[in-house]
Amino acid sequence: MFAGRSWSEWLHQYAQSHQHPINQWCHMFGIPMIAVALAFFGAAVFVPKLWIAGLVLFLGGWTLQFVGHWFEGKPPEFLNDWRFLFVGLRWWFSKVLRRS
Repeated sequence: MFAGRSWSEWLHQYAQSHQHPINQWCHMFGIPMIAVALAFFGAAVFVPKLWIAGLVLFLGGWTLQFVGHWFEGKPPEFLNDWRFLFVGLRWWFSKVLRRS
């Protein structure tokens, strides 16, 4: 799935497209918003109307992603390779765990 590349190589390429401080800030909030939204969509099967909160988080998270890339002046990596959708979450965890 990851084309014989190590996580370090994927994260390095991802980090190269996320240098601007505003882009990093947008991703630090947008990525977990999207991840929580996906969990809410799954839980909405059991909790009616939870999909509404999920939708708000999902759209807000993606808005932050694209605003950040506007400041960066580079398109999101996943537009070239869908696997970067998973790398973004891994990047977020590495940033958070490094700061704690």
